[in-house]
Amino acid sequence: MAPETEGEPRAGSASRDGAPLLRTRARAKVNLDLRLRGRRADGYHELESLVAFAGVADELSLDPLRPLALTLSGPRAAGLDAEDGNLVLRAAGAFEDAFPGARMGAFHLVKRLPVASGIGGGSADAAAALRLLARLNRIPLADPRLRASAASVGADVPVCLESRARLMSGIGDRLGPALRLPSLFAVLVNPGVPVETAGVFRALGLAAGGPLRMAREDWAAPPAEAEAFHALLASSGNDLAAPAGHLAPEIGDVIERLTALPGARLARMSGSGATCFGLFDDRQASAAAAAALASEQPGWWVRATLLR
Repeated sequence: MAPETEGEPRAGSASRDGAPLLRTRARAKVNLDLRLRGRRADGYHELESLVAFAGVADELSLDPLRPLALTLSGPRAAGLDAEDGNLVLRAAGAFEDAFPGARMGAFHLVKRLPVASGIGGGSADAAAALRLLARLNRIPLADPRLRASAASVGADVPVCLESRARLMSGIGDRLGPALRLPSLFAVLVNPGVPVETAGVFRALGLAAGGPLRMAREDWAAPPAEAEAFHALLASSGNDLAAPAGHLAPEIGDVIERLTALPGARLARMSGSGATCFGLFDDRQASAAAAAALASEQPGWWVRATLLR
């Protein structure tokens, strides 16, 4: 299934009352790199990250003729909260606060992405809820109230609103323009170990109020040619990989196995883990690598996908 056009959730099958459901895909967010600039005096960590989005996704639908609610299904739904703590409902609450009197509806989330895995599953779901409500109420994605609502729900939610490759900085609140990346044929792997982002930052142990590292400028216009792009990406890294690997040693095993696969160009952790990605030269190589790794490790979540 191809990624949806920016800001255009799809109309789907009808609800039980005959109205068309609105549907959208909540695509996995992949941090191709992640560099920490430091920790501010208020305790928040400043970062820079080149973010891309995968073809694998959760799916969210909205029935505008039913009251606000959330139901869950899918292979990753077990144990998830469908009450007010869920990011979908938190996003709906933020939307209602920003747009009093707005039309709402009942959400259904098909959860396919691993939870607490460094690929922004919950943030992507929250952003999907905001997109659907914006579509229902004819509000453009560029509306500053919508972007403020996204930021109030979580640091990764603003970048997931449009789900387009771009540079993210600050605490996630500063977004660069959308970027055109070369075709990135990837394998995403999660070993089934949830990693708490707050725990990773605690393990990192940066003191608050120190000087900030200088910002990088080499992603302002990434190379369009894959070879040059891979070389530039290899010169960067993920500053959260070491503390995350200390909390979840399985991350090191995943990266080692990805690196050893035929045709692997680069292997790295995404976000705060534990999902890692490997980049390959073409679709055939990534598909073959995913099949081999899934056969070797049937308990792992393994997906070949295109990042863009």
